[in-house]
Amino acid sequence: QVKLAESGGGLVQAGGSLTLSCAASGHTFSKGLSAWFRQAPGQEREFVAAVERVPTITYYKDSVKGRFSTFVDNSNNILFLQMNSLLPEDTAVYYCATSSRDGRASSPLLYDDWGQGTQVTVSS
Repeated sequence: QVKLAESGGGLVQAGGSLTLSCAASGHTFSKGLSAWFRQAPGQEREFVAAVERVPTITYYKDSVKGRFSTFVDNSNNILFLQMNSLLPEDTAVYYCATSSRDGRASSPLLYDDWGQGTQVTVSS
């Protein structure tokens, strides 16, 4: 059974940085597709970033390109989302997710396992 647990969320001022972590049990981030989604109040869950391990390819939502970076620490089996130059519109609950299937990385339907989420709040 796969269990994912996000951490690292919090309150930050606009322009600041946060790094989210996702620890896994029953899953190895070096395989398959690993992603970050977010959901703001009253809005649908949206894709943020993903990393495909073989070959290593990353995908990003247009509005976070150049500001966010996702990567895997293989030694510790942790997925990270480094977020810089944060904006108030980045405020949301952030979720990590994994999939062993091929498909469109930005589709939440592709992902089988999800964490509980971590709140990120960016103040203006």
